Amino acid sequence: MTGSPFFRMEKINKIYRMGEQQAHVLRDVDLSIEPGEYLSVLGPSGSGKSTLMNIIGCLDTATSGRYVLQGQEIEDLNEEELARIRSREIGFIFQNSQLLSRLTAQKNVELPLIYAGVPPKERRKKALEMLEKVGLIDWRDHYPNQMSGGQQQRVAIARALVGNPSILLADEPTGALDQKTGRQVMGLFSELNDEGRTIVMITHDMNIAGYARRIVRIVDGVLSEGGNAADA
Repeated sequence: MTGSPFFRMEKINKIYRMGEQQAHVLRDVDLSIEPGEYLSVLGPSGSGKSTLMNIIGCLDTATSGRYVLQGQEIEDLNEEELARIRSREIGFIFQNSQLLSRLTAQKNVELPLIYAGVPPKERRKKALEMLEKVGLIDWRDHYPNQMSGGQQQRVAIARALVGNPSILLADEPTGALDQKTGRQVMGLFSELNDEGRTIVMITHDMNIAGYARRIVRIVDGVLSEGGNAADA
C-alpha cells in the first residue's frame, strides 16, 4: 500500500504508577497502519494489547512517545477534541456486545447518531441500512435478550459502522462466542475489509488473528512484526 499512514506510533511507552510501584505496560512501541489494512495484534493476557488498543482509540494516552492519527498529533489534543475523534473516526467493538438491554436492535444502532445530533429520520434510515448490512434487518425490533450472542455482536458491529468511521477497533470480538458463531462474525469482518474498511483487531487467539492480512505480536509490552496471515 502507498500513501500516508492512517496512524503512526513512535516509541510509545505506557507506565502506570501505583504509589511507589510502577508497571511498564508498553515499551517503545512503533506501529503504523495504512488505510484499508486489516491488522491483528496478537498477544497473551497481560501483554499490553488492550492498553495499546485504548491508546489507538484515544481512550487513553501514552506516558511518552508520539502518536499521529489522521495527520493529528494526539498528545496535543484536549479531551473535547479526543472525544470528537472517538465519535467520528473510530468504531469500537468489544468482547461483550455492550448493547443496552432496554433498547431494540435498531435503537442500539442509532445511539452514536443520537449523540452526534443526527435528525431522527436520517438516523433511522442509517441504522436500518447497517442492520441490513449485517443480516439482521428482520431483527430490528428485537431486544438483546431475544437474540443470540452472535446476533448481539452483529448488532454491535452495525452500531460501530453507523457513523461511517475511518477505522474499526475490535477487542477480542469473538471471545464470548462459540466457535461456529465466531467464524461467522470473522467472516463479516473479512467482508468489511474487502470493502475497504481499516480494521485493527486485538486477540489472544492465533486462529482468530489469522483472519487478518497482517499480524503483529505483543509480549510484555514489546511489539514485533509478525508478518502476514499466510505466514502465521
